[in-house]
Amino acid sequence: MIIAVDFDGTIVEDAYPRIGKEKIFAFQTLRALHQERHKLILWTCRKGKSLEEATAFCRKNGIEFYAVNSNYPGEVREAEDSPKIVADVYIDDRNLGGFPGWSEVWRILKPDEELDVSETRSRGFLSKIFNSFSSL
Repeated sequence: MIIAVDFDGTIVEDAYPRIGKEKIFAFQTLRALHQERHKLILWTCRKGKSLEEATAFCRKNGIEFYAVNSNYPGEVREAEDSPKIVADVYIDDRNLGGFPGWSEVWRILKPDEELDVSETRSRGFLSKIFNSFSSL
């Protein structure tokens, strides 16, 4: 799948123009989707320095996007081209009903698979949180 992911309010708490606190399970979910060979596109209103900071933050957390604000790497857009990103799934905090959280995103995309949270820094705490969501 091609998955377009927003940054502010989705990967991190909204603190624009600063980078907010990482949302729980954001990078674990994105890394797992990337490992399954899905194409992840960063789809954000950020540009210039704030976009560079966002992509660097993601890279530092193990996510290198297939493309950023474009449909494919190196895409050249003319001024009259539509800014629309073509994707199979859009993950954004502005969805109808709001952002459901990364554990729910995983459950929607992979209903038969549990997200492996073993790579988290405080595995015990985060595993308990994730497992408590699983039982809902």
